[in-house]
Amino acid sequence: MRLVRVYRRSLGAHLRAVLEYQSDFWLLVTAGLVTQSLGFIFLSAVFARVPTLNGWRFEETVLIYALAGLAQAAVPLVADGAWLLGSLVHTGELDYRLVRPYPAVLQVTSHQIGFSGAGDAIGAGVLLIWALSRVEVHWTPVKVLLGLLILLGAVVIRIAITVATNAVAFWIPSPNPMFASAVFQIGELARYPLTIYGFGLRIVLTGLLPFAFTGFLPAAWLLDQGGAAWLGLATPVVAALCALAAYAVFQRGLRRYESAGH
Repeated sequence: MRLVRVYRRSLGAHLRAVLEYQSDFWLLVTAGLVTQSLGFIFLSAVFARVPTLNGWRFEETVLIYALAGLAQAAVPLVADGAWLLGSLVHTGELDYRLVRPYPAVLQVTSHQIGFSGAGDAIGAGVLLIWALSRVEVHWTPVKVLLGLLILLGAVVIRIAITVATNAVAFWIPSPNPMFASAVFQIGELARYPLTIYGFGLRIVLTGLLPFAFTGFLPAAWLLDQGGAAWLGLATPVVAALCALAAYAVFQRGLRRYESAGH
């Protein structure tokens, strides 16, 4: 509980700092809303020309897009500091965090809060409600609980990938998170039905970089659609494995860290 309490206080301090500049706050929230809206407009344009996308209807594809958007929105709200790890290593500011009695990985992830995530969360939430009102899902109390657990797992997967890919800064000195940005550009492909891609890319997005567990597979499980729908239930397990892997990568990098730039 102490870890959670300190983490919340650290985020709260950055939250108060951001709110000192309210115009920046609203700009970031608006940017998130615009991003989600553009995605919806893009899908609308695509489905205006084709009735289905490899068997997936418009509403079902919006559901995938919204679930992935919600998982992605959580990263800037609770772990945006991971994107600054390269800068902290490059300048040596990470040294200060190594002498404090609190896990370095948690100090890094709570070092910044990104309000673009608030706009993303609102936009993706609206799209999720819209999509769920137009698809057929047989809701039961168990399915609701499993759905929430899967959504939480999707958030953890996104955060774990963010931490692990930014931890590359321990091996590739650079203040800019170019590797992590490239990985997340690939992850954007998982916001659409995975079945439209070739076998190799499906393996990458499911096994190597499990972005498929943050949108497509949870939606497939919810709709009971496709032969791999059952994989959606594995999302919490995959999330736990990703979290352990991300922590191991960070700690391994931390052991080789000496000081500024190394």
